[in-house]
Amino acid sequence: MKTYVLTVSVKFPKTHKKSGQATYFTEQILGKFPYDLPDNSPSKIHTIRANYPLWAKRISEIQNGKAILSIRYWSDKPYNSKQVEICQLDKNSGIGIQLLNLSDTMISGALKNHDVALTSLNGGLSLSTIAKNDGLSLEDFKEWFKGYDLSQSMAIIHFTSFRY
Repeated sequence: MKTYVLTVSVKFPKTHKKSGQATYFTEQILGKFPYDLPDNSPSKIHTIRANYPLWAKRISEIQNGKAILSIRYWSDKPYNSKQVEICQLDKNSGIGIQLLNLSDTMISGALKNHDVALTSLNGGLSLSTIAKNDGLSLEDFKEWFKGYDLSQSMAIIHFTSFRY
């Protein structure tokens, strides 16, 4: 059976103003929060990635029982250390994908508006809701995606059966 790997960051990237600080993505995915996080901490029930067509193909294979998704993090420096597996998702996990198109109200690569259009919805959805479900505050979410080409469609890869 095929194994697709998806890595999540345990620290904010160098390009983020919180560079080097813990993201707590692993704890959020597993539902095991450190004692010092507030009760209203976000849960990471999905991740957002570029290249929707690639991820749609992979998720379809997982849903059809031909592959699994291994969610991992780097043990030290990304691409120069071992990966540690957090969990595996298979066809029974509820894994899914949705197409994410950010609205045309982005200015200079920074998210300036909270309106997001999902192809599965007729209307808009609050960006703060997507950010929270991605395990980030709205401010951190905007900072995280500031360098992305927001004119390109992205994939919301759901770790559970939740959908927008």
